[in-house]
Parts: sequence; C-alpha cells; structure tokens
Amino acid sequence: MRRLFPLTAESATPDLLVEREWGLGELADTYAYPEDGALPWLRGNMVASLDGAAYHDGRSQPLSSPADMRVFGVLRGLADVVIAGAETVRKEGYRPARAREAFADRRAALGQAPATVIAVVSASLDLDYTLPLFTEPLVPTLVLTGAAAVAERPERVRRARAAGAEVLTAGHGEGVEPAVAVRVLAERGLTRQLTEGGPRLLGQFAGAGALDELCFTLAPVVTAGAAPRIMQGPAITVPERFALASVLEEDGFLFTRYRREPGDRPDGPGGPDG
Repeated sequence: MRRLFPLTAESATPDLLVEREWGLGELADTYAYPEDGALPWLRGNMVASLDGAAYHDGRSQPLSSPADMRVFGVLRGLADVVIAGAETVRKEGYRPARAREAFADRRAALGQAPATVIAVVSASLDLDYTLPLFTEPLVPTLVLTGAAAVAERPERVRRARAAGAEVLTAGHGEGVEPAVAVRVLAERGLTRQLTEGGPRLLGQFAGAGALDELCFTLAPVVTAGAAPRIMQGPAITVPERFALASVLEEDGFLFTRYRREPGDRPDGPGGPDG
C-alpha cells in the first residue's frame, strides 16, 4: 500500500512510495475518528467498479480485494456501531462483529465496548432472528425502525426482543429518519458511527445531510450490467461538496476518504429501508 495523498516530505521519498503492506495500527491511525468535540460522526464505507457499479451479482465481495478487506476490518474495529440496511444484511450474510485483539487497547482507551454493535435498519421488521447476527453477538444487535412500524407490527417487535435484539425507534413514520437515527445512537454513547449501506440507505443519509465522511474504494474492474451506484434516492437539490482527506493505493485499488467541512452538518428528513 502507498499513500498518494496527502504527501509529506517523509512520505514522498522514493523508498516510502514503494508499495508495502501496512499494519493494522498504521491503518487505524490513518482512519481515526475526529476528536470528541466533533462527535457524533457518521462515516460511510463503500466500494465501486470503474464503471460505477456498487455490486456484481448482487454482492460487493466480487469488487473487493485483500487490501479492501483490511480497510473494511479497520473501519469496523474503530466504530462504536455499524449501521446497515435490512436488504444489505440479507444479501451480504451479515454476522456479528467480533472482538479483535489488534484494537482492544485502542477501544478500551476510548471507553468503547470490546466489539462493535451492529444496527439493522428495517421498516418491515421482517428479519430472520435465528441468524448468528441475533443469536451470537458479543453485544446485542440493534434494530432501528420507525414509531409507526412498532405500532403496526407488535408481533415482529416481540420476536426481535425475544431473540435478544434491542428495537429502537428513530422516526415517526414506518421508516427511519437518518438524522434521528444518528442522534438516537449517539444518545446511547454510540458516537463513532459507520454505515456500509446499501446504496438506498447511504443515499438517505446523504440526502438528509447526515453523512460526515465517505470512505470510497475504487476497484480497477469494469462490470457493465445494471447494478446501482453506491447511493440511490432522490437527487440532492444542490450537489454537496466534500473535501479530499486521503488517498491510499494498492494493486490498482484506490482507497479514498472525503470529509464534510467542519460546521457544515445540516439535518433533514429521510425515508424507509426494507
């Protein structure tokens, strides 16, 4: 892996521009969350092909690489909570996050739980509660939904709670309101937030002005087909600009990180997710 941006007098030397495998600690320092004063902070992490596909054959794995999976693991290891849409959880076969020794000291120093919480966004509450995500987590899995969904589907709420999941309301309708979800999680101390999509959920966060940072992997492959972009949803009235924070490269994969400018974090409404 090589750092292409930002370059320093040290990192720009020819020896350090030679590709090498970065350790988890070095990656964790690069992707560290902002200081407490900037929290809560919602970070997105997505991968896409050169022609803009977020998936191939319905999954993101064919677009990934060993380096991409290392970054994926580091981002999870730094987060308090991973937020994912119900459809993404089904397609990608989500499992509970595990405690990793490489991040134990860092997490303990920040007062974080040993493992990252998984929060599933679902308006229907139609989830398989026999999966390891609900039966084997080190910390309880959360289900984020709207108040109307809780009122209209009490049996599904009971099933979720019987399985050990915690059901949180984050909006008045059936679906989750993104800005409310950020606040509800932060009130539980889950301020270092990471969303892995899918495209519809990420589009809702971006459309609501709730996305603070995007970690975007550009894979050196083309897929054609009709796969979605990494964000789907209503167009933002005025395209929102993010500032480039860093670029890493390995085997032709570009690992970019873009951040919203400090102080520019508007709230807004969102929509439902499966």
